[in-house]
Amino acid sequence: MTAAPDPTTNVAVELAQLRGEINTGLENIKGTLGILVERTTRTDADVRQLRADMAQMRAEMEGELQKVREDELKPLRAEVEALKQGRWPLAQLGALVGIGGLVAAVVAFFVR
Repeated sequence: MTAAPDPTTNVAVELAQLRGEINTGLENIKGTLGILVERTTRTDADVRQLRADMAQMRAEMEGELQKVREDELKPLRAEVEALKQGRWPLAQLGALVGIGGLVAAVVAFFVR
């Protein structure tokens, strides 16, 4: 006859195996979390670097854009100044025409 195995021995063996599997699983989780933390740290550093690069590029582009604007505006400003110098003094002409009309009306009134 074979002796029946002791139930406490089976339970102890099963618990030991379960502890081993749990410890292995926890170590896997810790390793995965460590990798994720490292990736997050790298990503944060990359984002900071990209922001700094973008700010520098934006400042450079603003400077270049300002130069382009000034270069394009110089001829336009000169043209506007030339147009201002060549325009007719409409307010003065209007006043002269009004006075001329008043004189013509007064003359016509007295001539009748």
